[in-house]
Amino acid sequence: MERAIDASAVAMRMKRKIPTFKTDRAAAAFVDKADLTQYDLSGAQLTRFEIKPKDKYINLRLSEQLYNAVRKRAARAGLPYQRFIRLTLERAIDAPK
Repeated sequence: MERAIDASAVAMRMKRKIPTFKTDRAAAAFVDKADLTQYDLSGAQLTRFEIKPKDKYINLRLSEQLYNAVRKRAARAGLPYQRFIRLTLERAIDAPK
């Protein structure tokens, strides 16, 4: 009994690993020149760049329980907790009604 070979699985094993870079400049130079179809991008993560200036400040009073929960969720997401709060607010505003 022969097993069918999953072509996508074979292709993924044959792709090269993305190298690590010490600087943003080195990474940018790599991306400019490399054929990214030859690399395994399965572990890639979406990166959101903060471009718009943040010129308004607010103060919030939170219960200690909510504050600690927000900090834990932000840590799990790998974000500073204030950025996590801002992104959560942005998602809530952008979500369909």
